[in-house]
Amino acid sequence: MKIILFANTDWYLYNFRLPLAQALKARGDEVLLLSPAGEYAQKLAALGFRWQEFALDRKGTNPLVDGLALLRLWQLYRREKPDLAHHFTVKCVLYGSLAAHLAGVRRIVNSVTGLGYVFVSQKKWLRTLVSALYRLALGKTWVIFQNPDDQAAFLEMKLVDTARLALIRGSGVDTERFQATPEPQGTPVVMLPARLLWDKGVGEFVEAAKILPARGIQARFALVGATDAGNPSAVPQETLREWERQNLIEWWGWQDDMAAVYAQSNIVCLPSYREGVPKTLIEAAACGRALVATDVPGCREVVQNGLNGLLVDVKNGAAVADALQTLLENPALRQQMGAHGRQLAVDEFDVRRVVQSTLEFYKKD
Repeated sequence: MKIILFANTDWYLYNFRLPLAQALKARGDEVLLLSPAGEYAQKLAALGFRWQEFALDRKGTNPLVDGLALLRLWQLYRREKPDLAHHFTVKCVLYGSLAAHLAGVRRIVNSVTGLGYVFVSQKKWLRTLVSALYRLALGKTWVIFQNPDDQAAFLEMKLVDTARLALIRGSGVDTERFQATPEPQGTPVVMLPARLLWDKGVGEFVEAAKILPARGIQARFALVGATDAGNPSAVPQETLREWERQNLIEWWGWQDDMAAVYAQSNIVCLPSYREGVPKTLIEAAACGRALVATDVPGCREVVQNGLNGLLVDVKNGAAVADALQTLLENPALRQQMGAHGRQLAVDEFDVRRVVQSTLEFYKKD
């Protein structure tokens, strides 16, 4: 089979879908990886994959630009003649599905990897438009959801066919690479690993970093990740630098070896507004870290409140601070939660399980 995997960044393909691409290649499929250009394209090519650039304005809403992108994508699909096209992230799902339909691609698979900026934004017109585009694009396609909340929302809006969907929680984590490690000694480190977007709860994390020292709680607060200029919710670099100048947080920037980074943490926190299934929380759980996250779709798929972490109300920095204080003051509880989290990651989120479920879905009639 010839299979196209299409995402809005080469970083996404490398960090989230590389095991799937490797499994397809190992079984003899011809794989084309499609995305805008970035620094990870060379890494994909070095692994022996055929990668092709497809320019896509992730944040734009210009109908002329988007229409031309759809035309280029249709031409590409007609030229490549894939047996299956699998799309990830909102624009790729929308335009990829429409182009694949028009090009006569026999099997179209779409992954709803969280509802994204559009569905947590206050722009009602944008949500309405994207919902209409989803309804048009997803007809007669096969759809993978990462969490039951997103699946229920799409079913309620009648955007998908119940006979053509699957629930596969996340993109999986290599639990052999992400191993449990003992907590570091010294002042505890509370870490938020994510793209630095406001809707990842960065503001609430920083609010907690202000509250806890005022209560006499000693901890270091680390933001791990890069800003994302292509996202309307990006935290400006100058804001991050100002927080550093005020000694509120440490900004560790982008890190490649996340297993080593988690080993430097005591607690991992993600006060996100909404997720698909957050890979960072699964990685941290696999490394034996207690978690604090918001009680929202995606996060509650990973964090079982009181078992491997604590869930808090969304957009509530004080609640984040309270949960962190509970864990900072109870090292034994952190260890207990970390052990439960490790077992959950192995049993439910191992990448081999996720890839196998995806390959089986490709064959579903």
